[in-house]
Amino acid sequence: MELVVRIYELTKSFPRDEEFGLKMQMRRAAVSVPSNIAEGLTRASRKDKVHFLNVAQASLSEIDAQLEIASRLGYIGQDLYKDVEAKMSEVQMLLNGLSRSLRSEPAT
Repeated sequence: MELVVRIYELTKSFPRDEEFGLKMQMRRAAVSVPSNIAEGLTRASRKDKVHFLNVAQASLSEIDAQLEIASRLGYIGQDLYKDVEAKMSEVQMLLNGLSRSLRSEPAT
């Protein structure tokens, strides 16, 4: 959730012509991460849970690419870029751990 808030905050200052472009794509991808985690963890099967965690990880990859684009276009500074990258790395590690844990559970 913290990553979503950070993405919303950093995209507030994007140029107006990005309102329906990069700004919205970054926000959608950010919201997709906790949404897919939540949906996946309510699923009954381990396979479904892992699938939704993989979708969340894919959304993180999208944000990573979009963040790089925003940086190269000069929409965000290096300090903010590094801050969000660090938060994304943290989320990625947590997702990897959760996925690993689910994969190692005995089948039910």
